[in-house]
Amino acid sequence: MENNKTREPIALVDYRDAMNTCERGIKRTIDILVSLSGIIVLSPVFVVIFLVIAFSGGNAIFKQERIGYKGRTFNIYKFRTMCKDAEKNGIPRTAEERREKMTRVGRFLRDYHLDELPQMFNVLVGDMSLVGPRPERQVFIDKIMEVNPNYVNLYKMRPGLTSKATLYNGYTDTMEKMLIRLDMDLEYLTTRSLWGDFLIVWKTAMAIVSGNKF
Repeated sequence: MENNKTREPIALVDYRDAMNTCERGIKRTIDILVSLSGIIVLSPVFVVIFLVIAFSGGNAIFKQERIGYKGRTFNIYKFRTMCKDAEKNGIPRTAEERREKMTRVGRFLRDYHLDELPQMFNVLVGDMSLVGPRPERQVFIDKIMEVNPNYVNLYKMRPGLTSKATLYNGYTDTMEKMLIRLDMDLEYLTTRSLWGDFLIVWKTAMAIVSGNKF
């Protein structure tokens, strides 16, 4: 990953969450209802993908530690898309390097975001939300915070399956993209609303259906 040397260090600011306690409660209720419904309705898809990956060899489910709400560590779940030794010895890979390690089935799952279906369980148990900043690994958070310590403000929200930053900035493979994504996530924190979340989910669904890569 590239180190960004052009930005000056940024002062720590306490960003205000635009959602009040009631709205956050409604958001959590929606997360539970939608994720549970999604798991039930899409259960046949879960089974088919699980079996296809399992028959190709190795574990069908991939889990990895991420940092989420209130800075707590949790395991994020995905369908495995890469070769078994893709990140052996715990060495993190960039998005481009991960792409090179993907299996044929994995590329298909990744292109249509089907690999992230198991995160419905993360949403159901409260590790994640439908909408929120994408959860990151500690090693990358440390690098981001060397430039912009305001990443800690993201701990005020549950990380999400999708976000405005994901839609418009894509998956990050450079430090510059990570810093842009952070700026967008901080803007989301200070402006978020239930209606805004609905629009983000809708735009994400339309992007996936239309085959747009992000």
